[in-house]
Amino acid sequence: MKYLGLAWMIAWPLAAQEQEVNPNIGHLHHHHHYGEKLPTELSSPERFLTSREAAAALRLPKEEDAFSFIVFGDRTGGPADGVSILADAVRDVNLLEPDLVMTVGDLVQGYNQEDQWKEQAVEFKSIMDELACPWFPVAGNHDVYWRGPKGVKGPVGGNEKNYEVEFGPLWYAFEHKDCWFIVLYSDEANPETGVQSFQDPETQKMSPAQFEWLDETLTRAKDAKHVFLFLHHPRWLGNHYGNDWDRVHERLKQAGNVSAVFAGHIHQMRYDGPRDGIEYVTLATTGGHQPGLVPDAGYLHHYDLVTVRKDRLALAAVPVGEVLDVREITGDLVQETNALAKAPIRVSPEIDLNACEVVEVQVELSNPTSHLVEFTAGGASEDSRWSFSPDHTHGALAPGEKKTVSFQVGRLANGLDEAFRAPFVEVGMDYLGEGFRYSIPERKVPLKLAFPSKQVSQGKALAIDLDGKKDALLVPSERFEVGKAFTLECRFMARSFEGRTGLVSKMEGSEYGIFVSHGQPHFSVHVGGRYLTVEADAPVLKPNAWHHVAGVYDGKEARLYLDGKLLDRKAGEGKRKRNDLPLVIGGDVNSEGQPMSLFSGQLDEVRLTRGALYEGEEVEMLRDAPVSPKTILAFDFGEKIGPWVPDASENRAHATRVGTAEIVEVSAE
Repeated sequence: MKYLGLAWMIAWPLAAQEQEVNPNIGHLHHHHHYGEKLPTELSSPERFLTSREAAAALRLPKEEDAFSFIVFGDRTGGPADGVSILADAVRDVNLLEPDLVMTVGDLVQGYNQEDQWKEQAVEFKSIMDELACPWFPVAGNHDVYWRGPKGVKGPVGGNEKNYEVEFGPLWYAFEHKDCWFIVLYSDEANPETGVQSFQDPETQKMSPAQFEWLDETLTRAKDAKHVFLFLHHPRWLGNHYGNDWDRVHERLKQAGNVSAVFAGHIHQMRYDGPRDGIEYVTLATTGGHQPGLVPDAGYLHHYDLVTVRKDRLALAAVPVGEVLDVREITGDLVQETNALAKAPIRVSPEIDLNACEVVEVQVELSNPTSHLVEFTAGGASEDSRWSFSPDHTHGALAPGEKKTVSFQVGRLANGLDEAFRAPFVEVGMDYLGEGFRYSIPERKVPLKLAFPSKQVSQGKALAIDLDGKKDALLVPSERFEVGKAFTLECRFMARSFEGRTGLVSKMEGSEYGIFVSHGQPHFSVHVGGRYLTVEADAPVLKPNAWHHVAGVYDGKEARLYLDGKLLDRKAGEGKRKRNDLPLVIGGDVNSEGQPMSLFSGQLDEVRLTRGALYEGEEVEMLRDAPVSPKTILAFDFGEKIGPWVPDASENRAHATRVGTAEIVEVSAE
């Protein structure tokens, strides 16, 4: 989960403004404008320099003081190792360099006796003291509630005295840059019984002494630009907190300059406001117990970043660990992690789908970096008829090491149908840098399959039908190689010819392809640093009629044939430029490996063959040609298995169907 996916902004005290959203952005998340744009001023020679003339004038930000502070959520209520999340938050915040860090309580696990309590206090402070800025505590129930042996009565006020000795006053306030920060204590005991309980409204009332102090503090801070309050329990939610907060809120409202109140305890982010101009903000956790029910809706470890200006403030929730250290991302680190992300994952052997037997599959992993790499690898499939044993394995790769892991793969006998899905191996890797673990995105590598490609049409003429909008077939380039001389051909029937239209192509700054744009066929091959193109002089293709087109390159010359007649020939030779993008049947390919310039109609007998099959002015173009050792690709569209159309050549470069491409019976030719 990323910071930009969760950031939310609140500008105080201006109301939200509606704004039209660019439709290309794709969603309305975080497009709320809660205030006007920040103030600017015209550029002047004193603040802006350029030697360029007649350029647009740029506005400059106002030179006003602004500062930021951080608020941490609950640390406790979860496992003891939650302190590691707190430590990550500290590292994040040191990169952001705010003026100060506030907390909202529950600093230690507590609910114990003095010795254990003090150990936890020392642990918490030792982590927080790594901050480059000052930090300020708030007392929560975990910090003050006392629990001892059964029948043993604890000290009055629980661990309140210990808290004040180790952390500071239960309530206090301080001034910073013309703003006041007020810390309240929300666990005062019932004055009559001495009981502390956040579930009893009678123990959730502010004492006269604390309320009087708050009143005096707000009076003293009456001229401040902003006043911020911090306490542990979000008492404004009512219920078991009672209604005592109503009188506190009235006093805050009277002050007129209280901008926001922060609390924790409930372990979920929540925003309640503005109420009478006061923002009420509840934080989730910064290391505490986190159920993680709906992370996008605030169940996560985070901290709040608050930016303060004269008449407004902004808040952003930052997930712990999402801040990157710019100085850490060195050229060496980028080079090494890139190499690891691209390191080949070799899977063998090929699984023969004719035989329903358990196969031992080997996965070869490598570490091309100078650091230790940890990995997880295992088999998976969207088809539940596959089985894998073990389902995954863990290991480590020393710098420069290669390692092979294996697992058993089995398949039910009745698995070859349209619901069939291929098995693949999932590989996750972590690069162990200097003091940090960099996760490499998980890779899914298909297992090699030998489809029982029968290409049986039962006497029917079949073709692949493409809609020209989203349909295409993608043939993986890593499964086949094209030599110096080759022939690319197919039979087709187009519904119409509109705009740039690919027929069979992988032309993205290199390689080869056949196009039928505007009804004018052409064949191109990239040689000698440029495209060598042969084409018809004019639109010669007819819609709703079958044609057979072939592009030939013999190493010295390119030729284009249509229905047995030579349309064009041009000489050209040189080094061929290759790419790893898929060959698109029914279009062309873009730089992301996705189909584009799509064809509308039907395709049949797509062939890629080594050598030049056609040479003369008029030739007999091959129909239903048998597969031979020279055949690189052969698609007759006699069958489909799951999302694939099998390749009948020895390369088994089975094409993946995109969109709703279907095999249909040809009604007429």
